[in-house]
Amino acid sequence: MRRHVTQRGFTIIEIMLVVVIIGVLAALIVPNIRLNTVRVKMSEVILAFAPCRNAVSEIYQGGGDPPADSIWGCEVTNPTQYVGTVKVDPIGKITISVRNFGMGQIDTKDLTMQPLDNTGAVPNGNGAPVTRWRCGSALDDTEIPAQYLPSTCRG
Repeated sequence: MRRHVTQRGFTIIEIMLVVVIIGVLAALIVPNIRLNTVRVKMSEVILAFAPCRNAVSEIYQGGGDPPADSIWGCEVTNPTQYVGTVKVDPIGKITISVRNFGMGQIDTKDLTMQPLDNTGAVPNGNGAPVTRWRCGSALDDTEIPAQYLPSTCRG
């Protein structure tokens, strides 16, 4: 006697349950992936601060005053894919214009880094040393929402 082996597949309910689970997981994960992608790109922008940050710190640490012509020697245009320009104002506030992110909330916006003295105030040009930096603060005209900034640069 031969036995007939019957094949069994998945029921429609089981398939629908798997699809729902995958859909819920995707809805939770995809926004976080996009946010982290933007933060990684923003880290490249943060690296563009380094040359100007060093130049401003060196002048203030040496007890000097800001350059009279407001040219710090580190201003550049289009240094990376995501950085449009790097500018420094007369007291050392660095402003970077962001580009090519593919997000309207970020493209053509500015990110700032402000030097602060030992009292937490903006240096007034009398040779006070820079002891820390304030990055990404709306006080300094940063236009990029904090959610897109790395945790080290949120005001």
